[in-house]
Amino acid sequence: MIKDADTLRNRVPNITFKDVTFSWPGKKDRVVNRCSFSIDKTGLWMIVGKNGSGKSTLLKLINGLLKPSNGVIKSLANVGMVFQNPDHQILMPNCRSELLLNISQKLSRKDITNKIDIVLNKVGLAGFDKRPIHTLSGGQKQRLTIACSLIADKNFVLMDEPTALLDSTNQLKVLEIIKDLTRNKRNPFTALWITHRLEELSYADVVAEMKNGNLSDWQKPLNFQYN
Repeated sequence: MIKDADTLRNRVPNITFKDVTFSWPGKKDRVVNRCSFSIDKTGLWMIVGKNGSGKSTLLKLINGLLKPSNGVIKSLANVGMVFQNPDHQILMPNCRSELLLNISQKLSRKDITNKIDIVLNKVGLAGFDKRPIHTLSGGQKQRLTIACSLIADKNFVLMDEPTALLDSTNQLKVLEIIKDLTRNKRNPFTALWITHRLEELSYADVVAEMKNGNLSDWQKPLNFQYN
């Protein structure tokens, strides 16, 4: 997996799986079974599937947290992650310090402040730089985690049921923010979104189903039928 953010910045991210299989050590069952697919365009890509179908394992393989038992994974992407529960990834006491933690470049103080203002504005949190984390709602925390990916120059963000703990208003807000980010032609951005909420699929550019460790073909939401 390429780690150099400067090399990947402003490039369309690309993830390819070829006959990827994953089994836990000492177990015969294949959590991911000869899985082949490619994500080679910007947009909002969604995967739906039942518990135990291999969705979360797939994300961990993409993120490099797990290594395949067999097969090849090619990644030309700067991969970030948004968890279901933002409290599991926010570490600092306020928004600015959390964003600072995710800046990998050496920037001047002025440029840092400017970059913080830009990413907070993109996620609908303009003026929140000094806000203590404990004063944020669940939806605002989730938007902050998205801002952390942006400020770290991630161009391919894995989203593991990011709205599962949110009410319908915040669910819609997060969906709309991600959709807007994927439409930005100047800064190529792709989101791979895992969901159980079938109503969210209408926001996707393409949808696939994870079933028995394998991924179906990508389809347009209007053509997709969940089995």
